[in-house]
Amino acid sequence: MDNITHHQDQPAIERLNLTGQVVFITGAGAGIGRAIALAFAGAGAHIVIADREPARCEEVALQVRELGAKALPITVDVTHTDQISEAVNKAIECFQRLDILVNNAGGVSLKPFLTQSERSWRKHVDLNLISAFAATAAVVPEIIKGSRGGSIINVTSIEASRAAPNAAVYSACKAGLENFTRTMALELADHKIRVNALAPDYTVTPGVRGNIRGPVDQSQWIEPSPAREEATARRIPAARTGYDYECADAALFLASPLSSYVNGTILRVDGGTWASSGWARNKAGQWTLTPEI
Repeated sequence: MDNITHHQDQPAIERLNLTGQVVFITGAGAGIGRAIALAFAGAGAHIVIADREPARCEEVALQVRELGAKALPITVDVTHTDQISEAVNKAIECFQRLDILVNNAGGVSLKPFLTQSERSWRKHVDLNLISAFAATAAVVPEIIKGSRGGSIINVTSIEASRAAPNAAVYSACKAGLENFTRTMALELADHKIRVNALAPDYTVTPGVRGNIRGPVDQSQWIEPSPAREEATARRIPAARTGYDYECADAALFLASPLSSYVNGTILRVDGGTWASSGWARNKAGQWTLTPEI
């Protein structure tokens, strides 16, 4: 992908066309990763679906193919760097090229830091940070070989830029991933590879609904109570939770020539939560810094 060859008078819809490009997505079996896979397939890209759940890999692969794109499902535990390297090798064998990397895999177990074991620290670091290092190290040389340029999109979190009680290690990893994003934007600029990040807030995914492992089954999701939903809506300026496809739309922008001059940026897909900085609506709908009593 050459990010500077599109013409100013080319319609924007044409600049969202990723036809023929190959995208490697970690954690693509559900949630934001799945939504990104389908959005990119709809734009003409072929998708490498890297996920630890075989059933989810196959399910997304089927959906990608129904959109007319090619799919390569690969079961991989992204906490094992050798498995990531092997998955990248399989992708090259299948498609002979890679153009876009989406480092989406991640997760968190909520608990106070002092009750979290060293094993838990290391698991969080491997899943949320080391996996992105490993995928970047394995994929970028293949993008460079193509001499077409490319795009890397790291999925971080709003927790990277604010305090996150009960998620200290997770938020530290996401903050590190944001710095890694900016640094790689500089290091890879001469190769015409842009590096940006998405920072979502609360987004409806199978994981936050309790469907962490196995096939995605919405009928088994744990739905929040109306009171919980109402409280969540009051703290988000958009007055609702986010949806995975909204992150996918933002990722498609960052991967396409529409964002050809966007590099090293953290794009917050959070309904305005980061901007609110502690402000929330009270039950009367007024903005306040004082918690409800």
